[in-house]
Amino acid sequence: MHRLIFILLACLGLVLPATASAWWQDDWHYRKQISIDTTPQGAAISQAVGRTSLLVRLHTGNFTFDGVNENGSDIRFVATDDHTVLNHQIESFDPLMGMALIWVDVPLVEGGKRQDVWMYYGNPKAPATSNAQSAFDADYSLVYHFDGAVGAPPRDASAFANHAQNAPANIIDGVIGRSAQLNGQPLLLPASPSLGVSAGGALTFSTWLRMEQGAGEQLLLARRDAGNALLVGVNQGVPFVEVNGQRAVANQAVALGQWQHLALTADASGLRLYVNGKPAANLAQPLPALQGAIAIGADLPPAVDAGAVAPTATYQAFTGALDELRLSRVARSPEQILADATAQGAESRLVVYGVDEEQSGFGFGSLGFLLNAVPLDAWVIIAVLVLMMLQSWVIMVRKSRNVSRVSRANEVFRSHFAKVGTRLELLADDRDLAQRLSDSSLWRLYGVAVAEIRTRRDQGADTSSISAATIEAIRCSMDGVRTRENQQLSSKLSTLSNAIAGGPYIGLLGTVLGIMVVFLGTAMAGDVNINAIAPGMAAALLATAMGLFVAIPALFGYNRLTTRNKEVSADMRVFVDEFITRLAEVHGESQSSEAAHRRGNHVASPSLTV
Repeated sequence: MHRLIFILLACLGLVLPATASAWWQDDWHYRKQISIDTTPQGAAISQAVGRTSLLVRLHTGNFTFDGVNENGSDIRFVATDDHTVLNHQIESFDPLMGMALIWVDVPLVEGGKRQDVWMYYGNPKAPATSNAQSAFDADYSLVYHFDGAVGAPPRDASAFANHAQNAPANIIDGVIGRSAQLNGQPLLLPASPSLGVSAGGALTFSTWLRMEQGAGEQLLLARRDAGNALLVGVNQGVPFVEVNGQRAVANQAVALGQWQHLALTADASGLRLYVNGKPAANLAQPLPALQGAIAIGADLPPAVDAGAVAPTATYQAFTGALDELRLSRVARSPEQILADATAQGAESRLVVYGVDEEQSGFGFGSLGFLLNAVPLDAWVIIAVLVLMMLQSWVIMVRKSRNVSRVSRANEVFRSHFAKVGTRLELLADDRDLAQRLSDSSLWRLYGVAVAEIRTRRDQGADTSSISAATIEAIRCSMDGVRTRENQQLSSKLSTLSNAIAGGPYIGLLGTVLGIMVVFLGTAMAGDVNINAIAPGMAAALLATAMGLFVAIPALFGYNRLTTRNKEVSADMRVFVDEFITRLAEVHGESQSSEAAHRRGNHVASPSLTV
């Protein structure tokens, strides 16, 4: 019985954590599940991506913006362990328009796996912790979101502050918030140690682009330094990369008027060009040393690098828009390039948005939210069921302990009684044994039988010759004690029967009342909304579940106790038959008469304890 109750409690303990993850901090009232899906059903990235600045794109289709601060200052991102707080940067947050763009620094994105991140919100007193420099790893040397004002030079979100020298022609809507419109005037980036590249060094350049004109050779990035040149552009809509006159052309073109992702990585083995996250071209030539300024969207003006060799070809300026322009001091992995292209687009396959949860205040996560939705009448029913459950469990524990003590004591008694033989009163005067067998029902049966014999002897009866009527009288006394023992074993089992039969019905009553209240409220509101009635329905069903939780353990416990009681009762019945049979055999009327004939009719009878 103890094992059964322990198993039930262990199962309940396993169910509660499975129902809801632990809440990070009680001061935050809401949270939203955000999944990073690299399985074939998501981004289909089989290898580990590593550390990633993940774009979380919130809109009215996946987030209600209810309960969050107006500027998003209370937003926190917590890893799956419900402990690690992730750095983030809010690029834009507009609850009135129902749109927000947030960059989250995820330390490890694994391949072929779905992992969760929790977004907590709903704490009016929480200070803002958005920090662009901590949201991107230290290998990013330049990050432009183009989220500044029109006419202002783009500002670098990385820790190196590589701000542009001039403003783009215009700031328009992009694939991620705002973007830079380029119409022939290059965006100049000043030379700095963090943007410099040594001979054979590493580099990553990535951006989202939308071409408005596909004719000619248009430059996206140009960097010239002492006769060396790195050029990235599109020729008749086909991306290319060129280093000191050596060119590699992509195997696919970019479409006009559509946002597409373009990336370039370089290391000691050469250069690789990616279109929409897929490898598109390779150039087996490492980068030369480049320390000068960078032009975005056109070639460098001659005045910027007066000592450079004049270009042999004339390139057109890029006509279109650029968004989320980044430079890194390392060669990003193909998995990182694919993750960026997959997650940052308008339709992300890498990021999956789950449901919003409200903290219940009971400390049980979503189960607590369910408890919070339980109405008062259902709480009354549940309170009655809890009292029944506690009462039944206390009875099961006590009765189980009692029957265990009786069974163990009976076994000890039987081992001693097996040595008595014809001396039936041998054990009656052993006080130490009597103390050890105080819980034995067989000892009490034995005691009443010996007491009946000695009472008759004390009253002058000849106990050496016990008549059949006397033996039957002793049996009746023993049967009376056996009946009382059975009654003691079966006492309070009716309470378990009531829990088995009544628990489900009481729980069903709570469910019916709860559903009636839900439907009545829906009818009075005049609006059928599943989100409004679902919590009430679930809370109403909780009463039935509680009723079953009362009845099922009580049913198992009742059956177990009944079986063990029957075993003890059978032992008592067998012992009564055994004792009476042995009493009749040793001191029955016929044997006593024969003994008296041999000794003489007037000899005093000896004690039965000889």
